[in-house]
Parts: sequence; structure tokens; C-alpha cells
Amino acid sequence: MPTSSAAVRTTALRTTALRAAALATSAAVLLTAAGCSGSGDKGDEPGEERAKDLASQTLDWQKCPPPSEAEGGGPAPSPLPGGIAWECAFMDAPLDYDKPDGDTIELALIRARARDTSKRIGSLIFNFGGPGGSGVANLPAAAPDYAALHTRYDLVSFDPRGVGRSAAVECEDDKQLDAYFAQDWTPDDTAEEKTYTNNLKTFAGACEKNSGEHLPYVGTTNAARDMDLMRQVLGDDKLYYFGISYGTELGGVYAHLFPTKVGRAVFDAVVDPTKNYEQGSLGQAKGFQLALTNFAQDCVDRGEECLLPGTTAQEIQDWIIAMLNELDKKPIAGIGDRKLTQSQATNGIAQALYSKEYWEFLEQGLDEADGGNGALLLALSDSMNGRSENGHYSNLSAANAAINCVDSKDRWSLAQTKAKLPEFRKVSPVFGDYLGWGLMGCTEWPVPGTWHTPDVSAPGAPPIVVIGTTGDPATPYEGARAMVNALGKGVGVEVTYRGEGHGAYNGGNKCVQQAVNVYLLEGKAPAAGTVCQ
Repeated sequence: MPTSSAAVRTTALRTTALRAAALATSAAVLLTAAGCSGSGDKGDEPGEERAKDLASQTLDWQKCPPPSEAEGGGPAPSPLPGGIAWECAFMDAPLDYDKPDGDTIELALIRARARDTSKRIGSLIFNFGGPGGSGVANLPAAAPDYAALHTRYDLVSFDPRGVGRSAAVECEDDKQLDAYFAQDWTPDDTAEEKTYTNNLKTFAGACEKNSGEHLPYVGTTNAARDMDLMRQVLGDDKLYYFGISYGTELGGVYAHLFPTKVGRAVFDAVVDPTKNYEQGSLGQAKGFQLALTNFAQDCVDRGEECLLPGTTAQEIQDWIIAMLNELDKKPIAGIGDRKLTQSQATNGIAQALYSKEYWEFLEQGLDEADGGNGALLLALSDSMNGRSENGHYSNLSAANAAINCVDSKDRWSLAQTKAKLPEFRKVSPVFGDYLGWGLMGCTEWPVPGTWHTPDVSAPGAPPIVVIGTTGDPATPYEGARAMVNALGKGVGVEVTYRGEGHGAYNGGNKCVQQAVNVYLLEGKAPAAGTVCQ
């Protein structure tokens, strides 16, 4: 369910046509690297004078404009309850941290000042995932979920480098992306394989042509360094951080690089830092299959209220597989002159599995598609891919590919990919092919990657709360325990939410919210092994 040719991670809380704050972006989570050759991944920073100048820069906070097209568009953010206005600014950061005296780029920031300034703790920086999601666009939509934290924190987010208004990566145009996402992502014969691989090559070539200067520098390590610069510019001695989905990996890399600068940090919907490209994709195939099984069982349990045919969860899934096979042969009517293809239907199904509150839309979309109307599933797929109702794409897919592929060393050949498909199909009859073929996402990328798995070990860091959800489709539950172990003894504090969806805190679970609020507001971490349901 990639939003790009890359095997991708997930983003939470992106604006969709279904509601202002939706869980979004790609469906294939992959652990990738941070940085690349010359991307500033070394421990020592030259140019100390320039570094001091950047750390002491004063931000020019202004009234926020409407989100740019690259950020997804839409109206300017409305003031929060109580009249607190959103403010936006740009922060200068080195393009290459190995050359701090060289070129700089502007990073877009947004904030809402703490409601109780007399008890203000500092700035709580959010990353909602992706990679490629715009924090500037996402935070205002998500802010109601974090009202309790807003009492004592400035709520802050940013467009990471390569995203939105922060030196955005540009690849294909809207028309090209319509064709790109409608293509057959699960080729069945030699001709389709050739078309698929050519399309991946064309996409990567467009990224190199339009953004080649920035591609080597958009990796996760540089984004983590940007966050430490941001911490200093915002005037905080320590980093207060809330990372969701890919944001947990970014937070883990930050903790590894700057363990003594971590203040209080929460990782929710955790990317497993120990899994490589293939393992991450395979784990996610299992995760989405589990979520689909849970959705189907819920439908069966509702009896005659369920719109889908079948008396068991397996029968419903078999019916979905048959529908997808028919779409492979013949797409159906979608939106306007755009048809719903098999790939877009699979993508739309995955999008709806990110949150249990979207199950009703999935059920409705599948039922309508059975009657020849693919509009709702196509709208869900568009949401995943960053396409607005006016036909314009954000730069989500471009940034997602660029960050994933500068991070990950893995480059899969056609033969290697085809050899792995049976294993993927075994764990997920619905999503296996789709995620298996996604292994080729970075094969044609013009910039080499750095790691197979990120280093998130953080000896000396204070406790970091790590939350895993048992029914999370995109970042499977096991990733939370793996992150705790990788952070090191005495650092990661595991909290389990026995429920569905991608992200526990923003899913509204009161137990999780209470544990996190006490930790972030009072500094008291929950007991390791805390279970919420």
C-alpha cells in the first residue's frame, strides 16, 4: 500500500476527506537508515562558530498561512479554544551537517503557546509519522487530542527536511502520479513486470531530476540533528518529544545521538528498529492481515447488520480476495473519469484498517464496490497517497520515497523479489503480493542508503515511554518490546494497549492517556509492563 515506490512507513493523523484528522500514509512499514554518504552522520561537528550562530538564531513567529499544496492544502489553522493562535516560523539548518559552514535550508515550524504559562514546562515537539507527513499541517488537526498536555507545553511540530515547506522533494506531477498509483503493483506476467519496474525507474528519475541536490541529505539522522538544533533554538535544555509511527524511529535515532539531551519522550505505534527491509514488510503483511481478520469477525458478529456476504470471517476475506481478483481484470467506476483498480482498492482497504472508527467506511466501500461503485475505496486510497479532492498531491509520496531510500541500504532485484513472494502470500493472502512487490521500492533510487536497521541504543538516557497496540496493523505490537530492548536497560518503559488501530493515545484510550499525561506533565513514568484495555 505504498504511497511511493518505496516500501514505506505509516503516518498518523493526516487530513482526509472523511474527517479533519485522519490516520494516514503508507501501509508498508520499513526500517531504514538515517543519513547517507556526506549526510552528516558523524559524531563530531566542525564549524563550531557557525553551529553556535544557528543554535542562537531568533525565529520570526508570524500568523500561520494556509498549508501549502506540498503540505496538503486546506484553510489556515483556526485558533484553539481560549483564543490561542497558531504561529509559524522558519528555522535555518545546515544542508549538510558535515559542512556547517556550507548551504543552509529552511525548516517550517508551527506552535501554539502553553495555556498555563506560569507552569510551562517547555516545548513538546511532535512527529506524526510517514516519513513524509507534514507536522505543520497535521498538528492543528490533531491538537484536540493533546489538550491536557497543552496546559503546560507549547505544542510544536515541523515539516522535516524534504517535506512540505522544508526544502520539499519534488518528483512527478499530479497527472503522472494519478497514473503511477493506478498502475498494477502486483504484476502477473513478464510484460506487467517490465511496466512495473519501468515505472519505478521513471519515478526515481523524476525525483533525481527535480530534487537531486537535496536527496542525499533528507535522511532520519539529519532530521534528528534538526530536532536537537530546534530544541536549542526553542530555548529548551532537554528535548520533550511525542513520536508516532515513523516518529518513534526518529525519536529512537535522536535518543541514540543525544541521550543526555532527552527530557521526556513518548513513542506510540512503534516501528521495530531491529527488523530490516524484508522483515519489516513481512511483519506488516501479518499486521494488516490480522486487522482485516478482526474487521471481518466484527462484521460477522453484527449478524444481519453486516453488509458483506459470509457467515465467517474467512468467508468474508475470501469474498474480498475474489473482488480484488476481478478488479485486476477489470477496474470499475471510481471518481470522475478515474477508475478503481486492484491496487487502489487494496490501498484503500489498508487505509481504513488504520483505525477501528474507519471500519464502517471500509464495509460501505466494499459493499458499494461490489455494486460497481468504487468511489469510496478510491477516496480512501487517495487519502493514503496524499491526493486532495481538487486533484493535487502533497509531496508525501516524494518525501516518503526520498527519506526511506536514503535511509535503507536494501536494494532488491526482480529475481530476489519474486523468490520472496510465496512467503508473503502465505502470511497474507490479501496484502502479501502488494507488500512483497514493494521490496523493490528503492531498487532504482539514485542515492545510496546507509543502514539495514537503525541504531537506537541510548545508554544514559532517562526513561522513555514506549506504547504498543496489540491490533496495530501498520506497526505490529512486537515492535514496542523490540524498541524497549534496543534502547537499553533502564531506558524504555513498555506500555501495552489491548485494542485496535494505529496509535493508542490519539485513539482515545483513557488508561493510556492517563499514563502518558502523568509522565509528561509530572515526570512520573508508568510502571514497566503496564497494560491498558
